[in-house]
Amino acid sequence: MIEFLKLFLLFWVGAIAGFINVGAGGGSILTLPALIFLGMGGALANGTNRLGVLVQNFFAISSFRQQNIHEFRKSLFLSLFTLPGAIVGAFLSIKLDDIWFQRILAIVMIGVVVSMLITRSNGLQQNGVVAQKKTWLVYPALIGVGFYGGFIQVGVGLLFMAALYHLSDLSLLHVNMHKVFVILVYTLPVLGVFLWTDNVEWKYGSVLAAGTALGAWWGARAAVKGGEKAIRYVLAVAVLLMSLKLLSVF
Repeated sequence: MIEFLKLFLLFWVGAIAGFINVGAGGGSILTLPALIFLGMGGALANGTNRLGVLVQNFFAISSFRQQNIHEFRKSLFLSLFTLPGAIVGAFLSIKLDDIWFQRILAIVMIGVVVSMLITRSNGLQQNGVVAQKKTWLVYPALIGVGFYGGFIQVGVGLLFMAALYHLSDLSLLHVNMHKVFVILVYTLPVLGVFLWTDNVEWKYGSVLAAGTALGAWWGARAAVKGGEKAIRYVLAVAVLLMSLKLLSVF
């Protein structure tokens, strides 16, 4: 395959992944295999993929902001809880084999999509009174999500959405808005870890980033226009495809 065709295909894989990631998550199940197909080892593909993730979320934030969907102060506060775990996860990802973790993740993701497709009530009924959610649980959950995001990234958006959606009173649209900001913040030090260990390939990473930027921009617009119903459908498809891939169905 000539180099130009490789770059062309990588760009459009990135664009599709960026669109999926903003609407739900799991786009890295496309980009990581694509990078490995180009001859990269696991750690190098994992690090190079972070360039696309970083740029993708910057453009998603810009698109949400242009549509007046943003709460930067709250997003930054949430992101602080993911940073310690993300940095530890990045260092471990360079050394550890994650094949069994991916298989377990496939089963978890099926549970995630089932729970997300069930209509959420506004609270728990106790003697006719709607009880408040224990929203403080979202903070330890974010520490765990940050660790996983630093470790491998694949499907972290889905885990983040599940945690924030079920442990807060936010709509899926606002969960998405916070998600892209949080992932952008923790990706900065994670990318630094991969750069420090020489696990980033700049040429392919830059092309991938250009594609994810395009996909993320339009993904954010589609999320706002389509609303929560559209996000649910994108989420369901993304989780199903990722689960089947992790279980080696295709």
